[in-house]
Amino acid sequence: MRLPSLFSISAGLLVWAITSPLARAVEVRFQPVAPGVYAFIGEKVGRTYDNEGLNANIGLVVTPAGALLIDSGASAQGAQKINAAVKKVTDQPVKWVINTGGQDHRWLGNGHFIAQGAEVIAHASGKADLLARGGDHLAALRPVLKDKLDGTVPALPTRWLAGSDETLNLGGVTVEVKHRGGAHTPGDLMVWLPQQRVVFSGDIVYVDRMLGVIPVSHTGRWLASFAALEALKPARIVPGHGEVCELPKAQAQTRDYLQALRTHMKQAVENGEDIGAAIKAFDAKPWMGLLNATELHPGNASRTYLELERE
Repeated sequence: MRLPSLFSISAGLLVWAITSPLARAVEVRFQPVAPGVYAFIGEKVGRTYDNEGLNANIGLVVTPAGALLIDSGASAQGAQKINAAVKKVTDQPVKWVINTGGQDHRWLGNGHFIAQGAEVIAHASGKADLLARGGDHLAALRPVLKDKLDGTVPALPTRWLAGSDETLNLGGVTVEVKHRGGAHTPGDLMVWLPQQRVVFSGDIVYVDRMLGVIPVSHTGRWLASFAALEALKPARIVPGHGEVCELPKAQAQTRDYLQALRTHMKQAVENGEDIGAAIKAFDAKPWMGLLNATELHPGNASRTYLELERE
């Protein structure tokens, strides 16, 4: 039996490295959602060197007077890729950017678009969070993105909204921005296009993968934000993570999980139950088929318990 030569093994490994999905650089491509409305669906896994931290969804709305970008990416280089992808859809420059929340991939690309003359819009409730965590985002991303983070400097939005409901006229298109106190982060908001009946939910909705309750999250306000989304009766939802979907899927994979966590942990706190026992007793089976559930659920449960303990 003739064994393969070292050269053929090396060549085979090289071909695998070139063709493997893990070795390919991220391709930003916007897919149509409704007339004039597009979405880039990011990877559902964590941040990697290859996906450049673009493991979240990004929106694009083309108007007669310019393009509206919904979230700007996790780095300056990622923002350049996003901008190049916009140009494949429209000749209109990005004139407005809305940051839907305080996670890195929502706003660390702001500087690139501000330099191009865009107005960057966010909710004032998220300002303190951006100021507090911008440096932490860079520190966490540096070991992962390495050279692909070069040139990234956190740039705050240039326009802050203060109301719970704000109606903007952007290039003749009605855009409603709704904030109910935050969700995954304090500044989390949704962008509603009433004419198209499409909502960009930001991290108020996760589907296909487990949502993350992090230290700055608040599950009570998260559910209030979700209720505001439900009231819109959208035809299509572009979630913060996962595929474009309709309301029942979002309810099953985001709302129902949060409601179940809060109900269970509230009872546990009222009964004086130990946090470890409360986490163990929670029935997470309906959601354990979601990506990342094994890693994220224990932290979600513990932070929800601690939140309810403070209420």
